Amino acid sequence: MTTEEYDMVVLGSGPGGEGAAIQAAKLRKKVAVIERFNEVGGGCTHWGTIPSKALRYAIFRMVDTNENPLFRDAGVSIHLEFPQLRRAAVNVIEQQVSLRRGFYERNDVAVARGRARFVDANTVEALEEDGGRRVLHAKSFVIATGARPFRPADIDFSHPNIRDSDTILNLTGTPRSISVYGAGVIGCEYASMFKNMGCKVNLINTRDRLLEFLDDEISDALGYHLRDRGILIRHRESYERIEGTADGVILHTKSGKQIHTDLLLFANGRSGNSDNLGLEAIGVTPDPRGNIPVNDNFQTALTHIYAVGDVIGPPALASAAYVQGRSAALHCLTGTFERAMVRDIPSGIYTSPEISSLGKTERQLTEEKIPYEIGHAAFKNLARAHITGRTVGMLKLLFHRESLAILGIHCFGAQASEIIHIGQAIMAQAPPANSLLYFINTTFNYPTMAEAYRVAALNGFNRLQ
Repeated sequence: MTTEEYDMVVLGSGPGGEGAAIQAAKLRKKVAVIERFNEVGGGCTHWGTIPSKALRYAIFRMVDTNENPLFRDAGVSIHLEFPQLRRAAVNVIEQQVSLRRGFYERNDVAVARGRARFVDANTVEALEEDGGRRVLHAKSFVIATGARPFRPADIDFSHPNIRDSDTILNLTGTPRSISVYGAGVIGCEYASMFKNMGCKVNLINTRDRLLEFLDDEISDALGYHLRDRGILIRHRESYERIEGTADGVILHTKSGKQIHTDLLLFANGRSGNSDNLGLEAIGVTPDPRGNIPVNDNFQTALTHIYAVGDVIGPPALASAAYVQGRSAALHCLTGTFERAMVRDIPSGIYTSPEISSLGKTERQLTEEKIPYEIGHAAFKNLARAHITGRTVGMLKLLFHRESLAILGIHCFGAQASEIIHIGQAIMAQAPPANSLLYFINTTFNYPTMAEAYRVAALNGFNRLQ
């Protein structure tokens, strides 16, 4: 069998793998990607980010129509079942696959189908489903195999009423009630979606508050608005056992509660896809959750083998995976990369309303004894929010009292994940360009949601007087 020679071989074609492969190709290196699925794009494109966000948007459009007075007064009412809403993602996935396939073709990146496994520190094999085998030898490697939902051994995931974030997308109907176990990003997002479809939702949180990594005010606002929509949130609960029944699921909690719903979504953590890669043969040891340890340069225990994306654990964002892949390739081939590229990554949480944050929280600034002030802009005070009917939410700026440098940006409400990037651009500048004064002295289009920056900046600046 002929061994194929490459400068770099990338395991996985999701955002992390794509970022690494295309960057290496741009540096005129011979690159191959190994993908076990029948199409490129990874879990992000096929059963994660893209299908879930397309589903969310389809639900949003249905809810927006039904709640809009213009259509409601005209007697327009739309009630679609889960599979109908889910079909909205099919065309998006096809378009994304075509786009990503074109990236590899235009950059002369070879794509090998099959399951990757290390033979030695410089050789991997791609094992195809039909028994075929390709052997690839390279100077360096990037592992970007992603992650999957964590499945405790004592839960029967073969039961049709017990799902995880991969299998939830295959529902054949809309449940009347659902328990979402785990109130992390995925759990909160799906709780919002199912509530917007009219389901009765129990959100079981094993911790003290929702999304503890967020600024406290944003976390509190999320909890308030989820409850206001009718979601029952149960904090500090953990399961004793999960019992699938003929007509649903019973969640038995350690506190003695029994929560009976039609469906249960288990969304309590993820596991890195590091098993069956032959890592034990080359001295790379994942942690108990399957995450591969890396240094600040994304190097594993073997310096020519890198790992990026969800397989290395948090932040487990598609955006983070892509820049990590680019950074790994740059470090491998040039010895350096721009640190800010992987350090200053905004979060994007697609709950209802959505959330995006960047930089320090109030809690962190207080603990670090940094003198800061706060600027608020409530969306209910913006003309554009009134026009669109999306008045729930706010933009919150945290800035240094003396230098006026932006230290943190926290947005809660419609278009939060878009709005955040305006502040990100200013926050990335060196002083004195990074300043609250930029927003005060800049003219924003009217009416826009971006105007929230001027309102928040003036609100904060007035606190200094």
